[in-house]
Amino acid sequence: MEPDTTPEDHRQRALLLADLGRYDEAADEIAAGLSAASGGSPGDTRGAASGPGATSDGMSGSDAHGGGAERGATPDGAAGAGVTPSGPWSTGPGGGSAGDSGTGAAEIALLATLARIHLAAEQPVEALAAAERAAAAAPGELSPLVVRAMALTDSRRYAEAAQLAGEILRAWPEDPYAQRTGAALLSESRNGQEALNAAWNGVRVAPADAEAHLVLAVVAARLRLFDLAQRAYAESLDLDPAIGDAGQDIGIVRLERRRWARALEELAEEASLGATPAGPVAEPPATPPPARPSWSEPPAVSRPRKAVLDMSGDSADAVRETIRYGANGALVAAVLTAAMTLISSGISRVWAGLIGFLVFLAVVLWFRSRLTEPAGTVLARLRAVDRRLLAALYLTFAAPLFLVAYALVGGLPTLIAGMVLAAIADLLVLTGRR
Repeated sequence: MEPDTTPEDHRQRALLLADLGRYDEAADEIAAGLSAASGGSPGDTRGAASGPGATSDGMSGSDAHGGGAERGATPDGAAGAGVTPSGPWSTGPGGGSAGDSGTGAAEIALLATLARIHLAAEQPVEALAAAERAAAAAPGELSPLVVRAMALTDSRRYAEAAQLAGEILRAWPEDPYAQRTGAALLSESRNGQEALNAAWNGVRVAPADAEAHLVLAVVAARLRLFDLAQRAYAESLDLDPAIGDAGQDIGIVRLERRRWARALEELAEEASLGATPAGPVAEPPATPPPARPSWSEPPAVSRPRKAVLDMSGDSADAVRETIRYGANGALVAAVLTAAMTLISSGISRVWAGLIGFLVFLAVVLWFRSRLTEPAGTVLARLRAVDRRLLAALYLTFAAPLFLVAYALVGGLPTLIAGMVLAAIADLLVLTGRR
C-alpha cells in the first residue's frame, strides 16, 4: 500500500472493481481501507467504525441516487463536499451531521460500501454485519439504514426490515431518495397500502425522477395493480430509457435501481405464468400485467471468499448469551420439574418432556439468530481457541435433553444430571470471563 493512499482512495478503487463484477477484489480494497483508517495492520478490521459521530456513505452521492437521479448532487459525495441535503447521507431529525472528516467518517463510509458489495454479491449475512456496524456508529445517517434494511430483507428478517423501512419513511418525509427507497423496502418486507402511499409520495416529491416511478411500478405490481404498474413503468422509461436495461447492471453504483428492476421482472414473470399472490384475491385483474422488461442475464461476478470484518468478538458474545439464557432456563425448568414430583410423578414427566423440548428449541433458534456468521465457522473457531466456551455451549444444548429423557424413562438421577450440566455450563462461562 502506498504511503499516501487514503481510506477514501481504497473505497473509490473498490467502487471501480465492483463495477467490473470483481467483488472479491473490491472487498480486499475495503479491508485495506479499514486497516488504514484504524491505523492497524492489514486485515485488522475488528475495531472498524468504533468511533461515534462519523458521517457515512456507501458510495458517491450521484451513485446511490441511481446514477445522478437527484439533481445537484456532486460526483463525489463520499468526501462530504457538495452533497445536497436530499440524499442518502442527510441526517435525520435532530441527528445532526456525523462529522465533516476524520478516521471515524472514513471507516463508516467503508463499512457502508462493504455492505453494498456483499449485497451485490448475494451475501446477506456479511452485508448485515457491516451495515449494523455502520448504523451503530452513525445512527442519524440514512445510507447505513438503507443497506441494513436490504440486508435484513435478504436474510428473511422481514419484521425488522419493515420496521426499519417505516422509520426511514417517517424520518425523511420530503427526501426523494428516502421516500422511494423506504417504499420499496417496505414493499419487500410487508407489502400493503402503506407501501403504496409511500411510493406515491416518492413520485410527488420527485415527479421527474425515473427511479421513483420504477418503485411505484414494483409496489403496484406486488399489490396486483397491474394497470398502475404498467403506467408507472412506462413513465420511468420515458424519463430514463436506461431503466429498461437496469437489471443487467453489475456493481454497486446503481444497486437500488438494479434491485427494483429485477424485482419487477420477477413479478411480471409470475403474472405472465398466472402465479397467484399470497392471500385471497377478490377478482382477476381487469388489465393485463405489465410488460416484462427485456434484458439478458448479467455477466458472471467473483464473490468475496474470505471475511473482511473480524466477527469473532460478536460471535463469542452471542455464544455467551446463548449459554446464559439456555443454561438458566434448563436449570429453572429442572427445579420446577423436581418440585412437581411431590404432587404427581406422571404430571412432572409430562411437564418435563414439554418444557425440555421447548427450551432446547428456543436455545437453538436463539443461537442461530444471534450469529452474524455461519455456525460451523463459530464452532470451529471455538474448538481452536476457546474449548472451555465450546464445552459450555455443548452442555447448554444437552441439559434440556435430559428433561426429555426424564419424561421418557423417569428417575431422579436423569433429572439431576440435567441440572448439573446446566450449572456446569454457567460456571464455565462465569469463570472463563474472570
